[in-house]
Amino acid sequence: QLVDMGVHSLAIKDMAGLLTPRSAGVLVKALRQEHPNMPIHVHTHDTAGNGVASMLAAAHAGADVVDGAIDAMSGLTSQPSLGAIVANIRGTIFDTGIHSSELNEPNTYRENVRILYAPFESGQLSGSSNVYQHEIPGGQYTNLLFQSKQLGLTERWPQIKRKYAEANIIMGDIPKV
Repeated sequence: QLVDMGVHSLAIKDMAGLLTPRSAGVLVKALRQEHPNMPIHVHTHDTAGNGVASMLAAAHAGADVVDGAIDAMSGLTSQPSLGAIVANIRGTIFDTGIHSSELNEPNTYRENVRILYAPFESGQLSGSSNVYQHEIPGGQYTNLLFQSKQLGLTERWPQIKRKYAEANIIMGDIPKV
């Protein structure tokens, strides 16, 4: 229906990082078969830790654009590592022509800038594969984590995520982003 309405591209926006490599491949392949000339753009977050693999699977299935973030800003609830994507597709038909060394300077800059913003970081130290249970989008996840710590509720973080999932179902599983 969207194509019939005149859209110029199709975007898959996975704001919670729920997309697995297999589901990315199946979804993009189905869209590509149905709309062979329509640009397909895939965006995900790396919350569970499989964002790079999902973006590679999407590219192999026919996506025209996949998102990544400069390494210093990637991972966790951000986008997958651009450096890892570039390295994995070098020498293939998907090669971007970007050499890994070209990413060093902007990455170093962002590493240094990020230090200045350390007081505002959420405190998330690792990926969270239980995103498949609570489905909290990346930005909401880090904000809620930070707020729970500020309120002294760190030990209740697992319960907070469960309650978020319950509220989501009660509200009708609405789009959150």
